Amino acid sequence: MKEYLLLFRNASAENGYLATSQDMAEDMPKWQSWIGKIAMQGKLVYTAPIEYTASLVSNDGLVEGPHKQANSVLVSGFLICKADSLEEVQAWSKACPILKYPNSSVEIRPLIPFPTN
Repeated sequence: MKEYLLLFRNASAENGYLATSQDMAEDMPKWQSWIGKIAMQGKLVYTAPIEYTASLVSNDGLVEGPHKQANSVLVSGFLICKADSLEEVQAWSKACPILKYPNSSVEIRPLIPFPTN
């Protein structure tokens, strides 16, 4: 099985996520169910939401605050899973709770294992 990184992207406000505390409370059972289906197959490696605060380090220096795309979309969480194929991960991703929000997406990136010798 190959490992995949799923990056959850969502629109943001000026200084925080757009989702309210009520939205998050309503969404939690959906996330638990969606992640649980992957975990029940023994294919969940790790997952976590990401805090809004961030530091961006580049050759140009240090910038406080998360990196946002032009339309204020940023990475808000991630999941690492194992799957038999990219198509399997794509099928899971189509049911991801993040997709209920405008401008949201799931980016799927296959991971390259480091050599063990």
